[in-house]
Amino acid sequence: MIAVTGAAGFIGSCLIAELNKRGVEDILAVDELGSDEKWKNLRRLKIKDYLEKDDFLSLLLDDDVSLKKNISAILHMGACSSTTETDCTYLIKNNFEYSKILCKWALENAARFVYASSAATYGNGENGFSDEHSIINSLEPLNMYGFSKHLFDKWALACGALNFAAGFKYFNVFGPNEYHKGSMQSFVLKAFEQIRDTGRVRLFKSENPDYGHGEQLRDFVYVKDITDMTLFALERRDVCGIFNAGTGETKSWNRLAKAVFASMNKEPEIEYIDMPENLKGKYQYYTKADMKKLRDAGCSNDITEFEEAVRDYVQNYLQKGNYYHS
Repeated sequence: MIAVTGAAGFIGSCLIAELNKRGVEDILAVDELGSDEKWKNLRRLKIKDYLEKDDFLSLLLDDDVSLKKNISAILHMGACSSTTETDCTYLIKNNFEYSKILCKWALENAARFVYASSAATYGNGENGFSDEHSIINSLEPLNMYGFSKHLFDKWALACGALNFAAGFKYFNVFGPNEYHKGSMQSFVLKAFEQIRDTGRVRLFKSENPDYGHGEQLRDFVYVKDITDMTLFALERRDVCGIFNAGTGETKSWNRLAKAVFASMNKEPEIEYIDMPENLKGKYQYYTKADMKKLRDAGCSNDITEFEEAVRDYVQNYLQKGNYYHS
């Protein structure tokens, strides 16, 4: 059995959908469904069982015999992913301490452990975007979310867990199954809804003289490509350590907005607005995944061309009112 935490979330549910496509249905879905709409991501998935995250943790801590015998791998995608969350204690308990317990259990019980880190750990990028372990301790995240993920990366390195586990620093991921994420939805979805409702897109003005308005650069990656990279590590237990998960290319917000307009067969109309106070000093102006390490490990999956990925998401999902992975 494969346990997937964050199973109803964006990347977690897409991983299960892809596992189902590959004929895998012996899956334990773990999440904290609460009162939002993400439960809908589970409706089309084939799973063997579901547990709330605290119940799952209790069973692991109780050394439940059936779990110990049956779980062969944990895909740990569960986390609070809000880059604007201000309760650091909550983030540490949810993203760091919970992850440590799962990782320790997996290593002690010979279960494969693959987890979600984040490109937010790179901070402003002054130390580059290399996923080599030698730079981990020099990174300085800009927000509490990135800090919580960074703490776990550092812990996994220090205790030797990265000799057996694999972590992925996901860059700017977009695609179906993200509709429930509120302010943390990708800008592809936000842009689509803005264009649909108002005919224009709003982008943040740049406060960095090195970048024009809308010319801030990010590594945008389609969730379908992310699932391929993650499942590569699930299948290859010899592939261990931290890996970037992106495209290795940068695109501007202006180009992203224009790609959404083109996918909707509309002429671009972009308005530039002031950056909110809560993002000032915490905003990444440039991210670019160094993908050499993952490629050298044998992951040769093709990356979907940027405009084609945006077009697929917009035309085959959003415009059809279908926000779900298929």
